[in-house]
Amino acid sequence: MKTYEEIDKIVYAGPDSNEPFAFKYYNPDEVLAGKPMREHLKFAMSYWHTICAEGVDMFGSGTMDKSFGQSDPMAKFRAKADFAFGLMDKLDLDYYCFHDVDIAPEGATVRESLENFRLMVGYLKQLQEKHNKKCLWVTANNFGDKKFMAGAATSCSADVYAVAAAKVKACIDAAIELGATGYVFWGGREGYETLLNTNMGLELDNLARFLTMARDYGRAHGFKGDFYIEPKPKEPTKHQYDFDVATCMNFLRKYGLTGDFKMNIEANHATLAGHTFQHELRTAIVNDSFGSIDANQGDLFLGWDTDQFPTDVYNTTYCMMEVLKAGGFTNGGLNFDAKTRRPSNTLEDILLAYIAGMDSFALGLRKALALQADGRLDQFVEDRYASYRSGIGKTIVDGTATLESLSDYAMGLEGSLKLKEISYIHSEAYASGELKHGTISLIEPGTLVVALGTYAPLFDKAMSNVVEVKARGAEVLALTTEDFREKMEKTADATVSVPVTHPMLQPSLGVVPLQLFAYYMAVL
Repeated sequence: MKTYEEIDKIVYAGPDSNEPFAFKYYNPDEVLAGKPMREHLKFAMSYWHTICAEGVDMFGSGTMDKSFGQSDPMAKFRAKADFAFGLMDKLDLDYYCFHDVDIAPEGATVRESLENFRLMVGYLKQLQEKHNKKCLWVTANNFGDKKFMAGAATSCSADVYAVAAAKVKACIDAAIELGATGYVFWGGREGYETLLNTNMGLELDNLARFLTMARDYGRAHGFKGDFYIEPKPKEPTKHQYDFDVATCMNFLRKYGLTGDFKMNIEANHATLAGHTFQHELRTAIVNDSFGSIDANQGDLFLGWDTDQFPTDVYNTTYCMMEVLKAGGFTNGGLNFDAKTRRPSNTLEDILLAYIAGMDSFALGLRKALALQADGRLDQFVEDRYASYRSGIGKTIVDGTATLESLSDYAMGLEGSLKLKEISYIHSEAYASGELKHGTISLIEPGTLVVALGTYAPLFDKAMSNVVEVKARGAEVLALTTEDFREKMEKTADATVSVPVTHPMLQPSLGVVPLQLFAYYMAVL
């Protein structure tokens, strides 16, 4: 097998290739549905997992050295950056994402840390221009250091809150300087362990104040991209305020932030919340908050965030179906928030992991486009909800239906059903407004029509329909209320009336004579 240094660039070789260091399904510049695959997928490298993570877990030390031969802190992070952009060149990745602590060493003070960060942002900018790469989004690590043990924007300490704000300010400045189109908030510590020591209302209000200040600062200084919230229900905190997309949307609506904030959805976070990845994507789409994706997968047999490279083509297909429904990415993309397993501790393993993830999403895109072109799934959904395109369903969608009108309609359905159940005489119930949509063509001399005129706001329309069917020779048995009996008797062949009561209770009275009618039809 080739070594990392021997590999110049991963290229597309097709699905029949046996070359491990080649794409089987990802052909970056192949045009599908009007745009290149690279624009459909907008793959990004995660700096933290790929460039920083060395295989450390709670049970053991690192298995990989990513100091790149350097001991001086700043020299080490410049070497990391050089490697990162070289890796992106090999994989033909166009984007990358990072936390502040991923790209620069922590200093002895906040001021020193921010200065190190500022210098490294300048270095990344040079590398971006040299390698023709882009920053997809930036975020602040406001969860790793011990000062954030009780949160950042929801911390019980105002001093910690201020330090978190300083870090976010620096990261927004970096996003602007690097041309990033997104800024992410992930609340790993924004939550609580027990309500016995938590002022939830204050914490949520403070979180909203924090996000509002960040939004206002960004917009005032030229950031035109999207702000993202990344939902996650737990880990490291027992209960996190950004539990899932629905929870985040409720929060954003309460505090008036929906205009600037969208969702950055991670597959493994969705499963931790008890949802499918597709569910979270669709929830974001129907709430006009779909933004970006952290691409990975978890292990259904494990109860934590394993951040595995995505290889389940069913999930990548479902994902890309949702992305296509959303019209594709705008400012967001597919960031591989994924890491190699602890024993996979070579640079070659990093390449193979990315190839697997990129090919899985590329194949998912191809399958999603094929399903879209086939059209059967979309047609199935369209047909399934056909009842809302006309008749009573259309009044629901149009907003003209009321509980009273629906109850009145349901009474007709019940009466028709009872006639069929008891007497075995075929009967169909229709809303009055549907009469001229084909139903009237069934009327011929002697046809029995049971007309319901118990809902006052629609009585005149019901009477109009009675006149129409009488003109075609129908025999009309009418059910109405006592206050409309006289009017109905002038046209109908026979009229039954029930007492007038509350509109919501009227169908309960009206259904009784309909059931009796079915009974007597059966025993005749």
